[in-house]
Amino acid sequence: MRFRKSRALLTGVGMVIVFFAWHFAPVVGVSTIAESLIIPTSATERYRLDSSQSKFITHALRGGLLWFKGHDHLVAVREFTGEAQMTPDTLTPASLEITAKTASMEETSSVFTEPQKKIINKELREIVLLPDQYPDIIFRSTSVNGKAIGNGQYDLKIAGDLMLHGVTHQITIPTKVTVTGNNLRAQGEFSVNRSDFKVKATSAAHGMVRVRNKIKFTFDIVGHAM
Repeated sequence: MRFRKSRALLTGVGMVIVFFAWHFAPVVGVSTIAESLIIPTSATERYRLDSSQSKFITHALRGGLLWFKGHDHLVAVREFTGEAQMTPDTLTPASLEITAKTASMEETSSVFTEPQKKIINKELREIVLLPDQYPDIIFRSTSVNGKAIGNGQYDLKIAGDLMLHGVTHQITIPTKVTVTGNNLRAQGEFSVNRSDFKVKATSAAHGMVRVRNKIKFTFDIVGHAM
């Protein structure tokens, strides 16, 4: 009996709210009252990026007149942190921020011997990346656009500011995102010109073999819900 009275009371309150919404529209606006009654269908999810389960590779391709005598470099980013945000139903608001440690970057290509890799990594630190002076590579998104393609997958274009070697430029990163349970996976690639960021390159054979100006980054990054 008490339950029936409570339900009747709630029904009566609901009718009063509807009455006020329609009859006082000229004063406060129906939309104002209606918006206050809307229950959000989804919330923004936050994911902490996990470098131990991810791959982030810099592809530095061989160039120069004697390019055929050189080898392409595959430099892995071993340490990075960051956070991704997404709203599953509406996509936005969404954002991405990632900080990579330049001191953690090292040659991984199998074409080089271990002694050769040590020499390359030394040149990366002393000539190319200068981690003591520029310890971080930072990307912060300014906008995220795209669409859901089903089964928790999204095709996105993430625009934002990339700070490398103390220089900042805006780039756009095409990204495929897959959300499964509490995990997020982001895959894609993008390219930059190292000259835009004043990054030097190593060379060999008196400069006849050198790294090309365009550098490609590929990534397969995993994040876990926070």
